[in-house]
Amino acid sequence: MPGLWSRFMLIFRSKASKALDRAENPNETLDYSYERQLEQLQNVKRGIADVTTAKKRLELQYTSMQQQVDKLDGQARDAVKASREDLAREALTRKAAVQGQLQDIMTQGQQLEAQQQKLIEGERTLQAKVESFRTQKEVIKAQYSAAEAQVRISEAASGIGDDMADVGRAVERAKDKTQQMQARASAVEELTAAGALTDLSGTSDDIDRQLQQISQSGQVDDELAKMKAELQSGGEPAKQLEGEPPASS
Repeated sequence: MPGLWSRFMLIFRSKASKALDRAENPNETLDYSYERQLEQLQNVKRGIADVTTAKKRLELQYTSMQQQVDKLDGQARDAVKASREDLAREALTRKAAVQGQLQDIMTQGQQLEAQQQKLIEGERTLQAKVESFRTQKEVIKAQYSAAEAQVRISEAASGIGDDMADVGRAVERAKDKTQQMQARASAVEELTAAGALTDLSGTSDDIDRQLQQISQSGQVDDELAKMKAELQSGGEPAKQLEGEPPASS
């Protein structure tokens, strides 16, 4: 049973492969692949835009926090001048906390910068590949179209194509029908000559045909009598038959 199932699956896959091969159009496949590559390229560009946006947002946050550091530093100085060491200490403590956040933002910005550069380089590489594929795609499509046209021309010239096979079968059927009509025409003509068929399109009827046969029969009788008379006279010209006019001297 396992062996039978394996054979069945092998046959199924082979037939499915042939069916897919017949259904596959290389031009459509190439165009679809090109569209997928364009989609990937578009996704990379969106990724670059997202990273750039995040980087700009960090830069704005860094600028704002740097301004806050400068403000706290000024407040601390003013507190020292006013002999308010406690206020100066509080301002410097906040300044240190903000500076720590600035360091984190700077690190994140550097990471985004590196990621942005990688994406830009990848986008350039992918762009070049897409352009190369587009050129190759058009060349292959042109070659396939030319080969397909050549196959059709060759099949038409050799008569092995489906269309030419249909034409050949039509010609054979026409020849057969022509031969049948020719045979039928010959048969009808033969039967008509033998009198087996009545010429319905003619103007003569049965009386005309009978009179014609009587006339032909009388002519035969006259010639037969003439031959007998010649033989009885010893080869001399036959005597004048009754009813014939005398021969002129």
